[in-house]
Amino acid sequence: MSQVTKRAIAQSLKNLLLKKPLNKITINDIAEDCGLNRMTFYYHFQDIYDLVEWTCLEDAKKALENKKTHDTWQQGFLQILYAVRENKPFIVNVYNCVDKAQVEQYLNPLTDDLILGVIEEESANFNVREDDKEFIAQVYSYCFVGIMLDWIRTDMKEEPERLVDKLAMVLDGNVASALARFSL
Repeated sequence: MSQVTKRAIAQSLKNLLLKKPLNKITINDIAEDCGLNRMTFYYHFQDIYDLVEWTCLEDAKKALENKKTHDTWQQGFLQILYAVRENKPFIVNVYNCVDKAQVEQYLNPLTDDLILGVIEEESANFNVREDDKEFIAQVYSYCFVGIMLDWIRTDMKEEPERLVDKLAMVLDGNVASALARFSL
């Protein structure tokens, strides 16, 4: 029942974001829209920003199901972009109302999970320390998040397929090359 309640609270936030900016939404607004009391909200989330983060992670999990390998990362990133575009009012509102570092903090887990899956698969042929794998993933994550932030900032005008195709051209073979350079 807990996940159902959390999803209902998240949906209420998304509904409210269609009407007003994030920084104007209160816990009372969410509770009222959802038909719950404030304590129920606080049972599940510390504050609105905790709810925003949880919502982003949940949307990412759905987008990335079984798409975290070398052969499927493009589909995974494309699914993330589709999920962002599908939740455009939510994402743009958060982007405009929250410090950019906070937005990056919300987006990083979306890309980290995708990239780490690819790096784990690709590193099977190399002897690479875990902290080096994490560093490589972090570099790629910054790239992916930067591309998403620019895409959001420009009102998501470019087609997600075009972004993923361009990114794939840049990254083709680079993960394996990076792992080879870090190999012990």
